[in-house]
Amino acid sequence: MFLTISAPKNEPVFKYSPGSNERLLLQQALKDLSNDRIEIPAIIGGKEVFTGKTKDCIEPHNHKSVLARYHTVREKEISQAVDIAVRVRHEWEEMTFYQRSAIFLKAAELLSTKYRYLLNAATMLGQSKNVHQSEIDAACELIDFWRFNPYYAQKIYEQQPLISPKGDWNFTDYRALEGFVFAITPFNFTSIAGNLPTAPVLMGNTVIWKPSGTAVYSAHFIMQILQEAGLPDGVINLIPGSGSEIGNIVIDSPHLSGIHFTGSTQVFKQIWKQTANNIHQYKSYPRIVGETGGKDFIVAHVSANIKALVVACLRGAYEYQGQKCSAVSRLYIPDTIYDKWFEQFSDMLATVKIGHVKDFSNFMNAIIDKKSFDKIKSYIDYARESSEAEIILGGTCDDSEGYFIEPTVIRTSNPYFKTMQEEIFGPVLTVYVYPEQEYQEIMKLCDNTSPYALTGSIFARDRKAICMAYTILRHSAGNFYINDKPTGAVVGQQPFGGARSSGTNDKAGSAMNLQRWISARSIKECFVPAEDYRYPFMD
Repeated sequence: MFLTISAPKNEPVFKYSPGSNERLLLQQALKDLSNDRIEIPAIIGGKEVFTGKTKDCIEPHNHKSVLARYHTVREKEISQAVDIAVRVRHEWEEMTFYQRSAIFLKAAELLSTKYRYLLNAATMLGQSKNVHQSEIDAACELIDFWRFNPYYAQKIYEQQPLISPKGDWNFTDYRALEGFVFAITPFNFTSIAGNLPTAPVLMGNTVIWKPSGTAVYSAHFIMQILQEAGLPDGVINLIPGSGSEIGNIVIDSPHLSGIHFTGSTQVFKQIWKQTANNIHQYKSYPRIVGETGGKDFIVAHVSANIKALVVACLRGAYEYQGQKCSAVSRLYIPDTIYDKWFEQFSDMLATVKIGHVKDFSNFMNAIIDKKSFDKIKSYIDYARESSEAEIILGGTCDDSEGYFIEPTVIRTSNPYFKTMQEEIFGPVLTVYVYPEQEYQEIMKLCDNTSPYALTGSIFARDRKAICMAYTILRHSAGNFYINDKPTGAVVGQQPFGGARSSGTNDKAGSAMNLQRWISARSIKECFVPAEDYRYPFMD
C-alpha cells in the first residue's frame, strides 16, 4: 500500500472573544487546574516514576500558589532512562515512517480538540502567558509542528538518486542516528518543548527529554497527549531535574548521537565543549542542534510608517514580557522621527495592563521566576545609575505577589551601551537615536554591536533603504522582517533559527531541521553482475 501525507494547513488561531464558546471552555480549564494540585512523575520506559525528591510548580503571577509537585530524577533514574532509550531504539526505527507519522498526526488532532484548552490553561498558569500568547504557542504552533514535520519528512524520504544505469538500481535509505538524542527544552514556548523531543523521534530516534524546571507542568500534559496518541513506551523518556546532573550523565554516554537544545548561549557552549571533550568515547559524532540567545533589533528609516513602527515595537518588545529569544530589544531610530514615535508609543504603552492571566484584559503578565526577575531588574538598575542612559518609560519592578516588571524603555547616547549588546530576556527596550543622514552607517553599527544574529527587522517605505538593509544586515539575523515585528515566526511560513551566537540555524519547523536526525545510506543493487574481470580496453 502506498501512502502519502497531504500538505497541511496552519491551525486556525481562536480569538477567545467575550461570550464565545472557546472562552468559556478555557476559563473552565483554568478553574479546574487551579483547583487540582497534581503530582507529576518522571516518565521512564512509559512508567511513572515517583522519586520522592520533589519541587513545586508555581504560578509566576502569584508565586504563593502551587499548581503541582514534580519529582526530580537522580543518577539511578537518569542511567535507567539512557539504558531504555538505547534498548528500544531498534524496534522504534524499524516501525515504518507512516506508522510513526500517524502518532504525531493523531497527537495534533488531540491537541486541536480534546486537549486544546487544557494545555493552553496549563501554559497560562505555569508560564504566565496571556490567552493569545498561549493559543499561538501551546495550541497552534505545536499542532503545526506535529502536522508539518511528517510532511517535510516525507519529502526528505522521497529524495532519491536521479540515475540508475541499465542493469543497476540506486536508492537511498534514510536511517535514524545510531544511539539516542538528548532534548533540552526551555520554559518560554510550550511548542518548542513539544517539538524538540518529537522531531528526532519522528525520524526514528529515541529521546531523553529534560524539560525546564519552570515548564514541567505543561511538559507533563504533552506527554499525556503523546501517550494517548500511541507513542510506544521508552521512545521518549521525560526526566525533570538538575540540568548539570542530568547533562553530565547523559552526555557522557557513548550512545549519545544527538542533542536538540533551546536555551541560553552560555549553557549551549558548555554542552558543546563537554561533547567535544568526550568525542573519543562516542560511537558516532553527535549531531548538535541549538537555538540560543538573541539581541533582536529594529532599524527604522526616516520613511518608516510611524504608527506601524510603534505597534511593532510595543508588541515585539513586550508580548510575553519580552521572554522570547526573538523579542525586540534594541531600536535604532532617526532623530527626525523620534519625537513623533515617542509620543505615539508612550500614549499606546499607557493603555497596557499587567496582571494575572485569568484577567483577559491584561496584555502582560509575570516574569517566569525570581532568578529571571532579579536579572532583568539589575539591567534596569544599571541603566538608572548610568550617565550614558535614561529610563524614559517604566522601570518599576515588584515581586511582592508575582514577578512583575513594567514595560521599560531606556534611551542611551552610547550605541554600545550594555543594554544594546547583552541579552536581557525581559520587557526592556533600549533606543538609540541617530542622525537621519547616517542610515547606512547605523546599519553597519547594528551588524557589529551584538554577538547574536537571531531576528531583526527594517521599517521603511523607501525601497532603496530596504534593499540596502537587506544587503548590509544579511548575516545579522536568521529571520529578517520587513515592516513587521521580528517575532511570531509561523511553522510552514518562516522556518526559525539564527547564526553567530544565536545557534546553529537548523530552522525548526522545516526539512532542514529534520535532516539533522537521519543518517543516509546509499545502496546499489546490480541485477546482472559482471562475470569477467577484464575490461574492453584489454582486448
